[in-house]
Amino acid sequence: MIQRVTVPELFPPPRYAHASVVEAGAKLAFLAGSVPLDAEGKLVGEGDPVRQARQVMANLERQLAAVGSDLTHVVATDVYVVSDEPSVLSRVWDVVEASGLSTGPHSSTLIGVACLGYTGQLVEITATAVVPEHTDTRAPAEARVSGEAQVSGEARVSGEARVSGEIRP
Repeated sequence: MIQRVTVPELFPPPRYAHASVVEAGAKLAFLAGSVPLDAEGKLVGEGDPVRQARQVMANLERQLAAVGSDLTHVVATDVYVVSDEPSVLSRVWDVVEASGLSTGPHSSTLIGVACLGYTGQLVEITATAVVPEHTDTRAPAEARVSGEAQVSGEARVSGEARVSGEIRP
């Protein structure tokens, strides 16, 4: 269960909550920053923060689906925009709001920054989401796990998973 809190003693936020509270025992996903790259790694919307924000949101939705969640279960985001102009930040926020991400509303921070990790990148969003329990035991979306994992103790797995790399007892 997600509880969205707006504190009456504080200035009312325009389209976000002051806090999101998740009941203990919920499964959470901490997503890496969603960036404006297409599936081939090419920057989308060079010089256009609104177009980049749309690509970032599309990529964020794919990240969420891969872990069995969606925009409605996002509890917190940090929205980074390369700009010191409030109007540019507002245009990016308009894309976030139109996406349904702020439906909760979730807790969010909109931040103007000097630069981001990819050349020409103007927008990035990090997110934390609740992964709801599914009654269907199949994986909600195919996800890839790569690299090396070390497992000790007892492990239980339900559903389907594809793993590449090495698992050592």
